[in-house]
Amino acid sequence: MTETDAINLFKGLADKSRLQILKSLAVEDMYVERLAERLGLTPSTISFHLKKLSDASAVTAYKNQYYMMYSLNKEIFQTSILEILQQESDEAQKQAKRDADYRQRVIDAFFEYGKLKSIPTQRKKERIILEVIAKAFEFDRIYSEREVNLIIADFHDDFCTIRRDMVGERLLGRNGMEYWRIKD
Repeated sequence: MTETDAINLFKGLADKSRLQILKSLAVEDMYVERLAERLGLTPSTISFHLKKLSDASAVTAYKNQYYMMYSLNKEIFQTSILEILQQESDEAQKQAKRDADYRQRVIDAFFEYGKLKSIPTQRKKERIILEVIAKAFEFDRIYSEREVNLIIADFHDDFCTIRRDMVGERLLGRNGMEYWRIKD
């Protein structure tokens, strides 16, 4: 189910009359006049709602003698909401680009000629800055505290705060006086 299909389905379910129609069709297939009689609505109102439900693929129609019969599309309701949420969004590429642009703006705002101008106060921005600094550390290598301080000092004079925050953000691991870069 695509994101657009899910939106149409949720819109279709967001009306009491349409929900009552679906409940009736879950019991048995029906035609417009029978649904109208059962729910106390006019046939034109039922037709309007059936069109919406049909557009959302919640119901299907078939001809039976003189009547157009409507039935519940049970298959569409077997998709869990979690499955819908886990599907890649149509907007995923746009969101990824916006995230990358935001990240670059933060880096540009806080770094000048490879040096950190100041430590951001917002946690999200600080995380981005710390991730940039973490790239200076190799994976699978143990660093002494002195080595860590020297690497961080290349970026900013307050190496103690940055080192502590990198450990706190789980970018660096620490065991006594030994440090290492944590893999994502």
